[in-house]
Amino acid sequence: MKLGFLTACLPKQSLENLVVWAKSIGFEMLEVACWPVKNTRDYSGTTLDVANLTEDQAERIKKLFEQNNMQISSLAYYDNNLHPDLVIRKSYHDHLKKVIDAANLLGVKYVGTFVGRNYNKTIKENFDEFEIVFKEILEYAKEKGVSIIIENCPMPGWNPNGGWMGTISYSPELWEEMFSRLPYDNFGLNLDPSHLLWLGIDPVSVIKEFKDKIFHVHAKDTQILKDKLNKYSIFGSQIQRKNEWDMGYWVYRMPGRGEIDWKAFLKELKQNGYDYVVSIEHEDPEYEETEEKVKEGLKLGFEYLKGILNEI
Repeated sequence: MKLGFLTACLPKQSLENLVVWAKSIGFEMLEVACWPVKNTRDYSGTTLDVANLTEDQAERIKKLFEQNNMQISSLAYYDNNLHPDLVIRKSYHDHLKKVIDAANLLGVKYVGTFVGRNYNKTIKENFDEFEIVFKEILEYAKEKGVSIIIENCPMPGWNPNGGWMGTISYSPELWEEMFSRLPYDNFGLNLDPSHLLWLGIDPVSVIKEFKDKIFHVHAKDTQILKDKLNKYSIFGSQIQRKNEWDMGYWVYRMPGRGEIDWKAFLKELKQNGYDYVVSIEHEDPEYEETEEKVKEGLKLGFEYLKGILNEI
């Protein structure tokens, strides 16, 4: 397994600077953020402007990575592909196809996204819609030699009914439904254990069953605030939220600063044949205020995970 990170945490840095810095730390891969240049989503970035990517630029990027002995693990564009506003939804699909086109030009196998959710419809209605929407996306990606990976974040901030999930792809039950409806070879998971933890799911327990669908792995930890959980319940604060994302009883941390058993998690991945990237997704609020703090957090995560990978 190789260590990488999602570049959205350093949105002002050029791809070249990120490659050079990442290599100096010991990272071997980058998960490249590909949101539109004009974008207001939290934890997003435009490390690569896919809307204007040319073949010549793609060749230069490939040489940049080759010269530094680095790789692009995936291109990242996470938005609500089942958005209830069909105009907004189309804009997301149009951009996602540009990300897929860019992956094709760069020789990158994976494009990461969310399924999302139409919060005005039932789960069954959402899956019926998902089947239509993602069949087209997967067919498009297949023609380009690209696989689609779904990150399992519940995205509660997308749902106006506080505490309810904003995607339909956050649990093993829903993964089963997702993959049974669309059993494409180029359709898998970008498995993130941090979300499973606060949902009450043991991250290690899901690996064996879904080993053939785990194409990419995120590394983010979670700290559970037990006193707050006792106050708010698993559905989170309903009245005292600081913002739509603040459920109040958990916080994301750098790997090793939360409650995930990373040694057990990574060992189980290895034993079930996973040998690709472990990509740090930096959302630890204690390491966010400046680029220096972000880099400090990434270094801490790298050193912690590297130590475990050397052990197992």
